[in-house]
Amino acid sequence: MSDIHTENNVAVSRPVRSSASMPVPLRWLVAIAAVLSVFLAMDSLRLFSERPLMEFVITVQNHYYYALLALLLPFSFLIYPPFKNATRYWYDIVLGLATFCVCMYFFVNSETMLDYGWEFSAPDTAVMMSYLLWALALEAIRRCGGATLFWMVLLFSIYPIFADQMPGPISGMASTAAETASYHVMSIESILGLPFRAFAQLVIGFLIFGVALQHTGGGRFFINLAFAGFGHVRGGSAKVAIVSSGLMGSMSGSVITNVLSTGPLTIPAMRKTGFSREYAAGVEACASTGGVLLPPIMGSTAFVMATFLNVPYSDVAIAATIPALLYFFGLFVQIDAYAARNGLQGTPREELPRLSDTIREGWFYMASFVVLIFLLVFLQREAVAPFYATGILLVLNQLSPKNRWNLSQTGDFLVACGKLLVELLAIMAGVGLIVGALSVTGLSGTLVNDLLFIAGDSVLMLLLMGAFTSFILGIGMTVTAAYIFLAIVLAPALVQGGLDPMSVHLFILYWGMLSFITPPVALGAFAAASIAGASALKTGFKAMQLGSVIYFIPFFFVLEPALIMQGSVAQILLTTSIVVLGITLIAGGLQAYMPLLGMLDRPGLLAAIGRALIVVGGILVALPGLDSIGIPVGDLLLFVSGFTLSLLGILASRRRHSPAQVSGSV
Repeated sequence: MSDIHTENNVAVSRPVRSSASMPVPLRWLVAIAAVLSVFLAMDSLRLFSERPLMEFVITVQNHYYYALLALLLPFSFLIYPPFKNATRYWYDIVLGLATFCVCMYFFVNSETMLDYGWEFSAPDTAVMMSYLLWALALEAIRRCGGATLFWMVLLFSIYPIFADQMPGPISGMASTAAETASYHVMSIESILGLPFRAFAQLVIGFLIFGVALQHTGGGRFFINLAFAGFGHVRGGSAKVAIVSSGLMGSMSGSVITNVLSTGPLTIPAMRKTGFSREYAAGVEACASTGGVLLPPIMGSTAFVMATFLNVPYSDVAIAATIPALLYFFGLFVQIDAYAARNGLQGTPREELPRLSDTIREGWFYMASFVVLIFLLVFLQREAVAPFYATGILLVLNQLSPKNRWNLSQTGDFLVACGKLLVELLAIMAGVGLIVGALSVTGLSGTLVNDLLFIAGDSVLMLLLMGAFTSFILGIGMTVTAAYIFLAIVLAPALVQGGLDPMSVHLFILYWGMLSFITPPVALGAFAAASIAGASALKTGFKAMQLGSVIYFIPFFFVLEPALIMQGSVAQILLTTSIVVLGITLIAGGLQAYMPLLGMLDRPGLLAAIGRALIVVGGILVALPGLDSIGIPVGDLLLFVSGFTLSLLGILASRRRHSPAQVSGSV
């Protein structure tokens, strides 16, 4: 069948065999592979004892990596058919068995490989096996990651063979085909490179926690919790969508999965209270996109980022908190303004779940969150935190008569875990091939210098180039792949320009996410439109308007590190407050309504210009000083100029006799 299928931060339309259509033996094999993979991951983290239980087999780290490949990569050919509408072919099984055997060959020879440096000088048998695994990995990437990622990985992975024949800026050190294959498969810089190691050492536990949360009914709990808290206020159903989809998106780490899981509940609720189809779908798309940027979990890219920066994941989560909350604040203010302008009331309290009942029924979700955050933030044990949190969640779920799984539901959970692990492992291995090609040819350093030359040492130009490139790559590649490519090529140039490394990497991540709500692609908006029965293109433009602040927030925090929690408490609070004011002005101008002031919809061209001035003024108010990028414009000048423009815009567009605000506002 053909579905929209997801990687942690991305969705591509491609064929996939659903869990229900899987033959029973395949379901069993996927479930067993998931259990063994999680067991190996936990054993490598010493969760069972101070010494690994598998120490007699896994003596070096590469043993663990090749074991994961052997357990998961073969299922790329059994779960994902070779092309759309394919059923099952004998060569899928052959490819799966071949992949298992080749990975086991490298597993058995892992120690020898390290002792004798096979990645640079390997025996003929190892070279032939490297060619085979390279080809199998490419086909697995095509099936799991889609055609665009496949062609990108293919071109980069064979680039070292022709590197010395390329024109100036993309010329590099060449290798023979045998040397390239050996380096890709047997070094720790390519297939087993940084993306794969982040997956093996950090990501697996968080993926399992996200799947466990979905299968234990976490989505329903978050929605009920949001309805209990916000359903009664004006525009309450849309505010519920923001809260529930934001929380669930943080857990699932996937925009499309979030839209498809919470959208069927939130979109009809918004429609029932008066929101148009396009508006309801746009709200869901924006909230689901923001969820992937919201700590404590975010998406797999955040864990790769922590590995890149060589910092604890908790540092990334803390740095991402204020930008994510600012984005959701912008959504919240726009929806409140829209509801006030259109007189959209909330849902009567008697039709809503009670907060006390909701918490009593789903308290174990909150308990698992407390454990997760405590281990992440206070004990700084991010690698083991999701395993403990998942264990507590599953135990408490089984103690609840209402939520307890039967054997079939347990099997569904294990199969879902296996499918997600297979997909992400294949994609991480593919992205590793790109990293390996850049590494072995020395191209990454050359491109950094070329970018600096093209930008004329202008940090602003580099930022604009980075934003545009991140957006374009985010359209055709997974967010993780786009991020890693730019983290190698672009981020060092921006850091050399004097910008903070954490803010630079978050900047790249944010702009890579924008393709989910920006036409002509807007996969998140299109998925929501299919649920709402709305026009896909109109939904995309509506999502773009609602999520407009996300286009500016990356520039705000890359220019002002206080927004990523770097600075004194006073500086962080002051900077955040100013940005909140700016976002309020931007939202007011876009929605023609300002809190406390009322309608900004006076008819006429002058009023339209006035609303545009409010938006521009809001951007200037929120924009930090530009001294850090070599432009002598300070915070005070920007704030005064922006505030003045906004004030003039309000005077030009506000109704002289604004009607009273609709009751029930927040």
